[in-house]
Amino acid sequence: MRRWILIPAFGAVAACNTVAPVASTGFNTPEYQAQREAQLSGQGLAGNPLDPPVPVSQQPLSAQGTVTPLQGGSSAEDIANQTALALANTSGQPVPAAPVSNPGISDEQDFEAVSNRRSIETDAARIEQNRQTYEVVAPTAVPERGSDGQPNIVKYALSTSNPVGTQLYSRAGFNLQAKAQRNCARFPSADQAQIEFLSSGGPQRDRKGLDPDGDGYACGWDPTPFRSAVNN
Repeated sequence: MRRWILIPAFGAVAACNTVAPVASTGFNTPEYQAQREAQLSGQGLAGNPLDPPVPVSQQPLSAQGTVTPLQGGSSAEDIANQTALALANTSGQPVPAAPVSNPGISDEQDFEAVSNRRSIETDAARIEQNRQTYEVVAPTAVPERGSDGQPNIVKYALSTSNPVGTQLYSRAGFNLQAKAQRNCARFPSADQAQIEFLSSGGPQRDRKGLDPDGDGYACGWDPTPFRSAVNN
């Protein structure tokens, strides 16, 4: 019984020790190894030339610099500067910044540009010229409002304190509101109606029927804006 058990065991061990065959193609072939050694030593094999190297990219390399097209409407100086920039750019050398003439932009903040045009003597001459043309204007008093014989509604507004609609003066008659509505329609504004009201004996008297509620304000005229302007 022991002999029959040992025989299958030896067979399994022999199967595990079997060496896999070496592939005869790819990088492990003797032909490839010989070709590689000949390539490294600078020699080629007769009848078996090496494959030429393949470039990574077939696209041509871009130029070192880009050329900016000339802009339309440029002056002769700008065209010359741009042409010099284009020639220097194609040579691969660093291109210094060229000034571009633009009459709409001031260079007063550029010390080098200003120093090329001015000196201490020229600045002194400009200061002296400014002193000669400098004029001191003496302050004058604010002109007073001329009197045209009409009541001043601003002064009247500041002299009152009662709100609109608060009666201070007595009014007698019938249909005062309807009468005031007809009479007020004759004036282009409430200010004109108030001036006429004060000119005709107001605020104590209302001869033209413009102040039916007796508050001293004709045709809905309101003194509040004048008071607010003074308080602010």
